[in-house]
Amino acid sequence: MVAPAFAPLMRPGKDPHSAPGKPPLPPRDHAIEHDAGLVIERNVAIPLRDGVRIFADIYRPAGTAGLADLPCLLSWSPYGKHARSNRVFWPHSGVDPAWLSPLTPFEGADPLAWCPRGYAVAVVDPRGAWLSEGDFHHNGAVEAQDCADTIAWLAEQPWSNGKIGMTGVSYLAAIQFWVAALAPPALAAINPWEGFTDWYREFAYHGGILETGFLPRASDNIAYSLGQTEDTWANAQAHPLHDAFWQGKEIDLGAIRTPAWVVASWSDQGLHTRGTLEAFKAMASPQKWLTVHGQKKWANYYRPESQAGREAFFDHFLLGRATSLAAWPRVRIEVRDRHDIAEWRDEAEWPLARIEPTPLWLGADGGLHLAAPHAAGKTAYDAQTGSAVFEHRFAQDTEITGHASLRLWVEAEGADDMDLFVALQKHDATGAPVGQTFYAFFEDGPVALGWLRASHRATDPQRSTPLQPFHPHTAEQRLRPGEIVPVDIEIWPSSTRFAAGESLRLVIQGRDIPDKGLPGLPFARHEQTRNAERHVLHLGAAHPSHLLLPVVPARED
Repeated sequence: MVAPAFAPLMRPGKDPHSAPGKPPLPPRDHAIEHDAGLVIERNVAIPLRDGVRIFADIYRPAGTAGLADLPCLLSWSPYGKHARSNRVFWPHSGVDPAWLSPLTPFEGADPLAWCPRGYAVAVVDPRGAWLSEGDFHHNGAVEAQDCADTIAWLAEQPWSNGKIGMTGVSYLAAIQFWVAALAPPALAAINPWEGFTDWYREFAYHGGILETGFLPRASDNIAYSLGQTEDTWANAQAHPLHDAFWQGKEIDLGAIRTPAWVVASWSDQGLHTRGTLEAFKAMASPQKWLTVHGQKKWANYYRPESQAGREAFFDHFLLGRATSLAAWPRVRIEVRDRHDIAEWRDEAEWPLARIEPTPLWLGADGGLHLAAPHAAGKTAYDAQTGSAVFEHRFAQDTEITGHASLRLWVEAEGADDMDLFVALQKHDATGAPVGQTFYAFFEDGPVALGWLRASHRATDPQRSTPLQPFHPHTAEQRLRPGEIVPVDIEIWPSSTRFAAGESLRLVIQGRDIPDKGLPGLPFARHEQTRNAERHVLHLGAAHPSHLLLPVVPARED
């Protein structure tokens, strides 16, 4: 077996039959069922390179149509092949139950949508998940090679045409990047629909600040096993700096040459937005397309028009059919106004080449100004309960699309470190907040978010750009009393249009923005901060704090 690049902390698996909120776990016996015009093979044993067996449910068309020449869509997930989407989506997710059949795996492809089109669908419990043998490895080299083994096995089955595709959301998206980097010959096309690709910066430590909301929840969700599983929450806490553990979770995105339709969103600030877009930028696939929406991720995935897009994409690469893919733009983005109001636009590349980086200077009057202020100034707030707010009212219609960055000159009173939370928000001409879609559930979110622990302020000049500073997070530089230091904060990508008279509001504080949501529904939280007493922001010519925005000029066409 491929050894993990860094030995993670492991834990005994929880009894797979005890998972709350899941349907009863069926026995591991192989069984063949007939339902809704499909042949369903339950608990097909797939042998991996070291003899470990993992188990899959495989769906095929009934009758002679299911005996040969079928491409296969693979859903690879630790959440249980017995856990179906129509049982687990929350009311606020926006998913219409009519969009899915009862056979749909969580975040994956609906067999009842694909098998009648001449496909097989395989839903797999990875090594060490549920009743599959072995110990569970959360991403990394072991899981990537296991997925490659599975792809090779599926391609060799008598019903297969030798072509495998992958589609799915979140975990089911991230594994596609991992395995595509290994270039398994039978992997003909991938469709990652929102998945983080940088474990440290997008999943565990935003700006060097430990994420305490979704991360431990995700760790609990991968605990069900007859063997051991990685203790992701314990591993994250044990590695506060970017070290060999996190290096073992890095994907060689530049090695990916598989045809890919990558789907990202502006709304998953704090989880998938950044990584999905970074993957598209880095992938070497000669045939790759990008769609970026501003909607709730599960609802967007299961919408009929999204399914139609997947059919055009996979029919082309897995069945060799002529489809609308030939007319697809290389990049398509949704430029938002507010939640559920936006316009689609075709583009030639990502990031947009015509972006004009535009600075807005922070003033002691609370304004974001087009001209840099000369007079020295400062503003301060209580590090645990207060905020600093700066606002710019647009004189003309303005679009911001892409990464933004914030340069601040900061001082920590009463502490040797400070955690900075940043939000860009939209307000209408009357001053009322304009909510954006946020995570998978919320409709009153920000335009974009950023985070930074001041002791992690060092940047890598080779990997940084003016609009996207890159922090190595390999060492800490604590603050001395009275020390004023510059910090550069990465603000995750977004796309929002502001009409003349509407305002962009910049909020800076020492705690989450937003800091509460609907009960039981996750979003990024950071409850272990280093803040004390006051944060002081220094402004003016000697300390030119400013927000750098990706302003998009109108196209002549």
